[in-house]
Amino acid sequence: MTTIHDVAYRTIDGITLLARLYRPDTDEPVKWMIDVHGGAWGSGDRLNNTVIHEDLAAHGVGVCALDFRLSDEAQYPAMVDDVNYAIRWFKAQAETLDVEMSMLGALGSSSGAQQMGLVALCPAASRWTTLDPELTMVDASVDFFVAAWPILDPLARYHMAQEAGNERLVAAHDACFSTEDDMTEGNPYLLLERGEATHTPPMTIIQGTADANVAHTLQDKFADLYRAKGGKVEVHKFDGQPHTFVTADADTEASKEAIFKIREFVLRV
Repeated sequence: MTTIHDVAYRTIDGITLLARLYRPDTDEPVKWMIDVHGGAWGSGDRLNNTVIHEDLAAHGVGVCALDFRLSDEAQYPAMVDDVNYAIRWFKAQAETLDVEMSMLGALGSSSGAQQMGLVALCPAASRWTTLDPELTMVDASVDFFVAAWPILDPLARYHMAQEAGNERLVAAHDACFSTEDDMTEGNPYLLLERGEATHTPPMTIIQGTADANVAHTLQDKFADLYRAKGGKVEVHKFDGQPHTFVTADADTEASKEAIFKIREFVLRV
């Protein structure tokens, strides 16, 4: 049995941000994960990846799924800052929340993987770390990272969308990032390339080969660089599957296999 409840983790600029906790029915310390949903930075909420959360919790993994400021409320790096804050808040409030952790990992899907990717690779970067006297004893590092159909190079994806004439995605980037310089700075792939990553937690990437929102070959490029920088990463591709295929239709064999791959990685890492 899983206990589910919502809790406010931050109020900023008059906006109260919620997290949904999925607590496995056990008294033993368990692995927990912070989830950051996709939605091109401008839509969606903490319920986007419910099918994944429920499966993880059913197999003994706790999940803390976040809302964060969307691009109609604030631009980059505000939403990355929310993620960084939430991880520190969760660690600091673990006892109050009655959470016992053996490890703390991360799940980021689509644009949420850009946000989580930055924090996973550079948890103490001043650009997305708001100082808080109540959080000085914890950091935003995570022990492992699941990236589902991720946007790990937002600049390359922006150019891809422009070339494809995808006005919706181009507009989503423009709403989140003020300039291409911001897409260059807030870029997990280029952060690695620049040698700025301070952490390389074990990763797994879930990707469909028919994803029109992000070229699946970009995941190979990221994985090659990640390994070159000393990190461990697995890439699991699913033939003919589109963007968000797992949450769009969780009953397909591909979706079931992808959820299994996520669960298996989390339990094994």
